[in-house]
Amino acid sequence: MNVFSYFQKVVSKSLQVMAGAGTIPSGLDAARVTCEPTREAGRGDITTNAAMVLAKAAGMKPRDIAVPLADLLRTEPDVRSVEVAGPGFVNIVLADSFWRDRLREVLRSGPSYGDSAIGQGVKVNVEYVSANPTGPMHVGHGRGAVFGDALAALLEKTGFDVTREYYVNDAGAQVDVLARSAHLRYREALGEDIGTIPEGLYPGDYLKPVGEALAARDGDRWRDRPEAEWLPVVRAFAIDAMMALIREDLDAAGVRHKVFFSEREMIGAGGVEAAMALLSERGLIYEGVLEPPKGKLPDDWEPRPQTLFRSTRFGDDVDRPLRKSDGSWTYFASDVAYHLDKHRRGFQSLIDVWGADHGGYVKRVQAAVQALTGKAHVLDVKLCQMVNLLDKGEPVRMSKRAGTFVTLRDVIDQVGKDVVRFIMLTRKNDAHLDFDFAKVTEQSRDNPVFYVQYAHARSCSVLRNAREVLPGAELSRPSLAEGPLHRLTDPAEIDLIKMLAGWPRLVEGAAEAHEPHRLAYYLYDLAAAFHGLWNKGNDEASLRFLVPADSELSLARLALVQGVATVVASGLAVFGVVPVEEMR
Repeated sequence: MNVFSYFQKVVSKSLQVMAGAGTIPSGLDAARVTCEPTREAGRGDITTNAAMVLAKAAGMKPRDIAVPLADLLRTEPDVRSVEVAGPGFVNIVLADSFWRDRLREVLRSGPSYGDSAIGQGVKVNVEYVSANPTGPMHVGHGRGAVFGDALAALLEKTGFDVTREYYVNDAGAQVDVLARSAHLRYREALGEDIGTIPEGLYPGDYLKPVGEALAARDGDRWRDRPEAEWLPVVRAFAIDAMMALIREDLDAAGVRHKVFFSEREMIGAGGVEAAMALLSERGLIYEGVLEPPKGKLPDDWEPRPQTLFRSTRFGDDVDRPLRKSDGSWTYFASDVAYHLDKHRRGFQSLIDVWGADHGGYVKRVQAAVQALTGKAHVLDVKLCQMVNLLDKGEPVRMSKRAGTFVTLRDVIDQVGKDVVRFIMLTRKNDAHLDFDFAKVTEQSRDNPVFYVQYAHARSCSVLRNAREVLPGAELSRPSLAEGPLHRLTDPAEIDLIKMLAGWPRLVEGAAEAHEPHRLAYYLYDLAAAFHGLWNKGNDEASLRFLVPADSELSLARLALVQGVATVVASGLAVFGVVPVEEMR
C-alpha cells in the first residue's frame, strides 16, 4: 500500500461527503489535492493541502474548508488525531495499530513489497549503454549500463512493460577505423613488424586476439589485398568480436539487454529513407543555408545549401542537417530513423541513457521524436556524468589493455559486481561521481554499500540467533506477520515501521521521475535507523531484539527485523545487487 495514495482517497471521500452536505460547493476540481509527509517532525504523519487548493474555486476561506474536513477525518478508524495548521493545512496523526498493519503487509508481501501498477502496462523502451563496438567498455559506459538497468528494473516493479535495448552503432566511420586497426593486428599475427600504431587507429591490446583469430580463420588471404576488398570482411569480423567482448563485460556487470538493434541493418532495410519520407510528407524537410555556428569567424564559414529538418518547430535551437556534403546521410538522420522504428514497434514511452558529452544532441533528437509521433510521445534523455576513478584520493592510472582508459571489467574484477552497481547509483545520474577503490571496500558507515548490506546481514544474524533463543518458534515471514505485533510500542520501533511503510511511495516517485538513485538514499537511511535501534538495545537490555524472558516481545521484534531485511532485499533487487547474509 502507498499510504499517501490511500489517504488521498480518504480525503477525496470526505470532500464528497462535505459537498453532499452543502458544506462546500459540488463539482470542485480536486486534481491538485495531495497527501504528503509532513515537513516537520512532530506535526503529524500526513498533511493534505485540500483546503488550500479548493478555497478559491469554492469562494471560501481555507480554514472554513479545513475545519469540517478535519472533523470528518477524525472519524476514520486509522486516524488518532487531526489538527488544522497555519492558513489551512490539515495534519493527520495515524494510530500505531495502522502502522503495525503495514508491517504485516511487508511480511505478507515479501520481496514484492513496493510493487505497483501505476505503469498500467505502458510499453517503455529503455535504450542504454549503446557504446560504439570499437573496444571494451570503459567505466563511464559502466555507469550508464548500471543506471539504465536499474531504471528498467524500477519501471518493471511499478507495472511498466519494459524492453531493454542496446543500439549497435555499426555503420559509422568509427567501425571503418576499427577495421583498419584490426587489419593491422591481423598483419602482426601473420608475423609482420607493424611498429608503432599509427595516429588515428585504436592502440589497445584488446585487438591482438581479433587479429590472431582472423589470421587463424583466413590465413594470409587479406594481407596484400586492396582495402576495398578486405575492409567489409574485416569490419564485420571485428564488430562481431567487439560485440562479444562488450556482451561479456555487460554480463560481468549483471546487465542483460533483450534487444541488440543494428544501425547497419536498419540502414540496409531503407529505414532512413522511410523516416525522411515521413518528415517530408509533413513539410518538415527543406533545402536551406544555416547561419554560421557560434564562435566561427565569417571568413571561416562557407555557406552552402543543405537538406534540413525543421527542428526549431519543436523546441530546438537551430534546424538540423540531414545530409553531408557528399550526399550521404548524417548521423542525426540515422538517429531519426532509429527512433521512428521504436515508435513503430509500439513503444509509448522512450528513454535514452547517454553520456554527458552528448548533451548538445538532446534537443534535436527530442524534436525528431515529437515530429515523428505527432507530439504523441516524449523522449526522456538521461545524461550520465563522468566517473572519477580514485584510489585513496589519487587518480587511477589507465589500463594497458585498453590503451587509453580504465575498463569496466578492470573495476568489476577488483571490487566485485555488486559494489560497482550500488556505488554507481549513489548519485543522481547527471552529477559527477567519485569512485574511490579504498572507500568503496572499507567497512564503515561512510561506505554506503557496506552500510546497507550490513543492515541485511545483521538482520539475518538476529534471525539465526533467534532459533537458539526461541527453539521451536515459527520464524517464517507469514508466521511473524500473524504474531503479537501489538507489543511494538517503543517510538523508535514505530518510526522504523513508518520508514518501511514509506517504501511503496518512494518506489513510485522514483519510477515516475526516472531517478533510481532515490532508492540508494532511502536504503542508507533505513539502514541507519535499523543500526540505531540495534545500538539502543546495546545500551538498554529491554530494547534488544531478543529478550529471552519475553518470547512474545521477541517475536514482535523479530517481525520488525524481518521487515527491514525484506525491504532492503527488495531495494537491492532493483539495483541488481545480491543481499548478503553474513559479512566477511
